[in-house]
Amino acid sequence: MNTLQKTVTQKNLTPQQVVAELNKYIVGQDDAKRSVAIALRNRWRRMNADEEIRDEILPNNILLIGPTGVGKTEIARRLANLADAPFIKVEASKFTEVGYVGRDVESMIRDLTDIAINMVKTEMRDRVKEEAKKKVENRILDILIPPVKKGGSDGNNTGPGFNANDEDFSPQQASDQELNQRTREKFREKLRNGELDDREIEVEVSKSGKSPMMQVFGPQGGMEEMGINLQDMFGNMGGQKKTKRNVTIEEAREILLEEESEKLIDHESAVQEALERVQKQGIVFIDEIDKVAESSNDGKGGGGGPDVSRQGVQRDMLPIVEGSNVSTKHGMVQTDHMLFIGSGAFHVSKPSDLIPELQGRFPIRVELNSLTEQDFFDILTQPKNALTKQYQAMLKSEGVDVEFTEGALKEVASIAAQVNERVENIGARRLHTILSSLLDELLFAIPDDISSGDITIDKDYVNKQLDDLVKDKDLSQYIL
Repeated sequence: MNTLQKTVTQKNLTPQQVVAELNKYIVGQDDAKRSVAIALRNRWRRMNADEEIRDEILPNNILLIGPTGVGKTEIARRLANLADAPFIKVEASKFTEVGYVGRDVESMIRDLTDIAINMVKTEMRDRVKEEAKKKVENRILDILIPPVKKGGSDGNNTGPGFNANDEDFSPQQASDQELNQRTREKFREKLRNGELDDREIEVEVSKSGKSPMMQVFGPQGGMEEMGINLQDMFGNMGGQKKTKRNVTIEEAREILLEEESEKLIDHESAVQEALERVQKQGIVFIDEIDKVAESSNDGKGGGGGPDVSRQGVQRDMLPIVEGSNVSTKHGMVQTDHMLFIGSGAFHVSKPSDLIPELQGRFPIRVELNSLTEQDFFDILTQPKNALTKQYQAMLKSEGVDVEFTEGALKEVASIAAQVNERVENIGARRLHTILSSLLDELLFAIPDDISSGDITIDKDYVNKQLDDLVKDKDLSQYIL
């Protein structure tokens, strides 16, 4: 079993387990959760199916339909986190920005490949972290207490900042090498205990900064840039440049750990693993796909205007979604087994306004519900990352404990529902604006006027802070 299959096997969550995990962060939208949970499990099923038919099993792409702020993006992002899968969110409308074609649609696959490579390299660094720590420890010790050279000693075995009169340096009748070794072990212990973190040392590190890149414009007319690493093209001519820096041991540990980790990972195998992972586990979330649909209200006759651009973008997307080879600076990437999740409000257009070929590539369609007052209350109380919990954590860092009463949260939920109905329905994002207005006075007063203590936010406080904003329609439009 290869590395990728092991990764997939370890994440073999059942559809019900996936939904249970999504419920920790997202309120409602059960149909959408079921669809993405099945899609995720189907990947595991494909990877474990008979080899003869494995390549024939294609993912069922999903089209999420619903107003903004109801959880479409969050569902896709959390799904990618659950699967440890490379994930990218792109907005379909950006491909119409320039002229008729806009940016090269293949750029989303190139960006996803870069994300996958960074993911794999981060995992590899974690795997070699302990070994890298030992190497860093030895490098710092070599600076503090240089090892005795063979063929005699120059009598100066202690590094900068240390001498024979140091309280921890106890010379004994022994060879220089044994003495040096004992001293190193003493300082190793001090290093591990953090006793030397404030000492300054001079370290030699590889010069930071990215290798020079050359931009090449792609063949699609969309002015898509592909980076070519000049160092990769011409080799590491002249060796890698080093620079010396005076830093504390604490800072040196961080700098050297990154350098040693880079040396220990196999960059070639990281790229290969990332390419395999992006092809078989990649998730592309295409937002605002309704913006490139040709609305049936626009009439059938026109040949110019924005429709040409919209149809052009759809036709450019089609080969990517149905499966094709995309050239990246790391090699060819196949999109046949990537999962594409389209998303849009479809207020003006309908899914049937997409070109027929693209419609057929999104066989699973799920409609997400608008959020009710009860949903807003649940969003404020249930998720692990609820906004109220975020504000409580921030203020706790200042020594202030804030509690929200149930009445206060119900009032906030009611106000959110009202403002969404009267002004513009932006879904759960309305809670961000309302809570920031509600807590504005408190956030400004801490820590100057309020440095510690317990504060309770109740219904009366909510009404006092927000009543005028809610009643004044003009203020609501601008502030809430």
